[in-house]
Amino acid sequence: MCSNRSERSETLVKLAQRLRLHKSNHSSDVSDKDSDTQNSGGGLFPQGVGSDRAAVLICLFEGQSGDLRVILTKRSSTMSSHSGDVALPGGKWEEGDENDADTALREAKEEIGLDPSIVEVVTILEPYYTKRNITVFPVIGIIWDISNFNPVANASEVESVFDAPLEMFLKSENQREKKSEWMGYKYSLHFFDYQSENKSYVIWALTAAILINAASVVYQRHPAFETHMPKFWTRSRH
Repeated sequence: MCSNRSERSETLVKLAQRLRLHKSNHSSDVSDKDSDTQNSGGGLFPQGVGSDRAAVLICLFEGQSGDLRVILTKRSSTMSSHSGDVALPGGKWEEGDENDADTALREAKEEIGLDPSIVEVVTILEPYYTKRNITVFPVIGIIWDISNFNPVANASEVESVFDAPLEMFLKSENQREKKSEWMGYKYSLHFFDYQSENKSYVIWALTAAILINAASVVYQRHPAFETHMPKFWTRSRH
């Protein structure tokens, strides 16, 4: 995370312009914070989405070589759930969060010290649903100048902060899968092996699924491998 750019990258500007036009069936309005749709069941809290709501931040920036990179964390080994797993910054909605972007940005600040003022949220992707019936909204944000971000990991939640090339999640290199089954439905879990600063990470399960979809939207192409993801993760699209 050491790229230093005084001007906005043309690549990021064009990407932001295109992603602002991306609409999903369940997108929150990332700009209108005065919306009263929370009470009506639409917009910020659409029909069919439960109160167990969460958001994760897919925070993109341009690396020194011009590639798009995404910020990731390794969860603390002391966490009660998903300890030691790689995750996107994020967490559950709390009182005071006006929309999903607010949730993602607040959680990112708490977990890794990311100042919301240096992130521009450009779109929110289709939600995912966990086995615990939590609805997870992936929020895409852009950091125009990554030199403004100095990670400060919350030791109680985060063991380390790193970044990876987004395009990696469309390639078959360093990708593997495991067949699994739940309630009679067979599906594949995807794993991506990655090394950063002499540390090895495995990005898998829901985080991998979200990043595969995000990369597909950003690069406007399908992954080089078959996905066969669990239908319960994306029930709104089946």
